[in-house]
Amino acid sequence: MPNKLAIIFSDIKIQHTVFALPFAVMSAFLAAGGLPETKKLVWIVVCMVGARSAAMAFNRIVDFRFDMKNPRTQSRALPSGKIGVGNYWVFLIASSALFVVSAWMLNPLAFYLSPVALAIVFFYSLTKRFTAFSHFWLGLAISIAPVGAWVAIREEISFTSLLLGAAVIFWLIGFDILYACMDVEADRKNQLHSIPERFGIETALKIAFASHAVMVIFLLVLWEPTVLLGWVYLSGVALVAGLLVYEHSLIKKDDLSKVNMAFFNVNGIISLGLMAFVIVDCIWV
Repeated sequence: MPNKLAIIFSDIKIQHTVFALPFAVMSAFLAAGGLPETKKLVWIVVCMVGARSAAMAFNRIVDFRFDMKNPRTQSRALPSGKIGVGNYWVFLIASSALFVVSAWMLNPLAFYLSPVALAIVFFYSLTKRFTAFSHFWLGLAISIAPVGAWVAIREEISFTSLLLGAAVIFWLIGFDILYACMDVEADRKNQLHSIPERFGIETALKIAFASHAVMVIFLLVLWEPTVLLGWVYLSGVALVAGLLVYEHSLIKKDDLSKVNMAFFNVNGIISLGLMAFVIVDCIWV
């Protein structure tokens, strides 16, 4: 069993929790007006790991037959036969239970909303079957991180958390479009939908850039109603804007060789970097 767990963790890239988790943490600091209770912060992290693990397991199960036909995904655990579907179902149920129990440990509202959150993150994996705007659904799924963390701390949904969630939505839309550029031919063969598949790579790159510009706007708007955030936060937003411009400079319509670098490395720096600036602004400035 430990070996099977290792295979699953590698397959779902557990380390990529880094994309959403920092936004949950910065939302928790904002909601707490400084350093949150350690116990709540721990349960927020457990919630994040459980929700993402469940979402990725569901994705691997429902996309199994498509992954078998896509050269980029044929080496995943299920298509390659490294692990069985039954093992993934057990992992999915366990991860979902971990998320719900963790939400219950936080507060009643978090617990009551936990099935809704799971429904949203599961639904994303089905959207490529019927809409080119599946990137929006991924953004919506990941935006649960900051909104949910605010609920965990204050047991309410606030305008501030929704602003941060909106920034996350457009961040995800942008970089998921960039990632989808690698799958255009496979998506067309399998009758799956995406912005690059529908509008072409050149137009998709422009839409991705516009989405990231909107993200920066939301981050700037977030500064106004948030009394905790000052010049340190604005410096972080400037860094994010610069990194997004750099990310787009790496990808050309006729050269997608650096998509993985843009997708994984740059976006990891963006989320962790912005979190660091928010924490500094909340605690020390």
